[in-house]
Amino acid sequence: MFRFTKTVTRALTTATVLGAIALVGPVAQAADATDAAPTAVAAPVTAAAPVTAKAARIDHIDQRIISLHDKLRITPAQEAQWSIVAQAMRDNATTMDGLIKERAAAAKNMTAIDDLVSYEKLAAAHEAGLKAFIPVFQTLYDGLAADQKKSADAVFRDHGKHAGHGPHAKQ
Repeated sequence: MFRFTKTVTRALTTATVLGAIALVGPVAQAADATDAAPTAVAAPVTAAAPVTAKAARIDHIDQRIISLHDKLRITPAQEAQWSIVAQAMRDNATTMDGLIKERAAAAKNMTAIDDLVSYEKLAAAHEAGLKAFIPVFQTLYDGLAADQKKSADAVFRDHGKHAGHGPHAKQ
């Protein structure tokens, strides 16, 4: 059950950030190495500052946001709507991070039912995240130029190939 749960957790998390980008992406590689969502873009870490796990998670979601921003070639006129999209991604990542941490903390003592209920909470949060993300992304998408839409389509379509899940994943 652990192997299945770990795989499902990874898939849900990935879907959330990418899904939050719906790109919502996994955001977890393990229950203790998940992405947290910051409320603002993290400042660069200097050589003198120690890198904490939380800073690494914040940096990871912000890197996803920056990457999508670059791939979509967001213009200055689109920045206001983009900031709403980025915040939805951060909010979704924060929610998933909390649930994954909760699940990881209880994992050793979970019954089969506890495990299923925890998984159900992750799935429900993922669905809620997508429901919140899709309308804000739709508004941004509707305002994109044709070449930007083509880029967005490719990014979302190709995400499964790189994340290792979805209908396009390599078998």
